[in-house]
Amino acid sequence: MYCVNCGTKLTDRFLEHEGMIPYCKKCGEYRFPTFSVACSMIVLSPDKNRVLLIKQYGRDRNILVAGYISKGENAEHAAAREIKEEIGLSVSELHFNESSYYERTNTLMLNFWCVAESDDLSNTNYEIDHAEWYTLDEARENIVHGSLAEKFLLAFLDK
Repeated sequence: MYCVNCGTKLTDRFLEHEGMIPYCKKCGEYRFPTFSVACSMIVLSPDKNRVLLIKQYGRDRNILVAGYISKGENAEHAAAREIKEEIGLSVSELHFNESSYYERTNTLMLNFWCVAESDDLSNTNYEIDHAEWYTLDEARENIVHGSLAEKFLLAFLDK
């Protein structure tokens, strides 16, 4: 890890009440880690009996709708916006489920569950290869196994 200001390689240094924190010897300052923030959504049908799973980027795997949170935007707004942009659906309820750090992309993922106002999937945008409603049991079986999406979905379904 390198200093965002001068490019010097950071070393870990103890900071009272914080522990080991990356430190720039040249700048003489601690550099707390930064990361991206994104949201993913468990989208339920209006009757709450089905879950929406999507396929994207030419991959044959079912995942949840997700997207990055823009600067100045709150997570709840980003979740509703991403569903509207990608799927063409508005949501009537939106609730926090859980969060998890995703190391591969250095992203804090915030997961929500929500209820769509419609089950019409005819307005998906160019980012979506396929979108389909699954019963709760089918969603459990068809989400890509071993993924963060599966972890979020199972945490929701098992509550």
